[in-house]
Amino acid sequence: MSSLMFPLLLVLLAVPLFLSARKQKKAVAEQQALLNSLEQGDRVMTTSGLYATVADASDDTTIDLEIADGVVTTWLRQAIREKVADEVEEVEDVVVDDVADVTPAVADDKPVQQDTKK
Repeated sequence: MSSLMFPLLLVLLAVPLFLSARKQKKAVAEQQALLNSLEQGDRVMTTSGLYATVADASDDTTIDLEIADGVVTTWLRQAIREKVADEVEEVEDVVVDDVADVTPAVADDKPVQQDTKK
């Protein structure tokens, strides 16, 4: 009976290891494809959470990122976490037509009592 349990135990331990290694390989391949697909003008986020625009992606190991207008910094390509979509925020202007639409804040006239017992 114990001679059957050892191979079964090996299989039970090997399957999760195989699946996790496969998952990790897939994640590395996806990250490499992302790094290879970067082009000038792409919006990216670095591993430190910095949002920037790709200014120059011609080097194999480094990439130039514009973090503000006219401010270009050089990063390792591996520091790019993901591409981000250009988000255009639409801000809706609120117009108050009548003073009656605005509710003034009412202050409480009672003084605030603080608990002095400790």
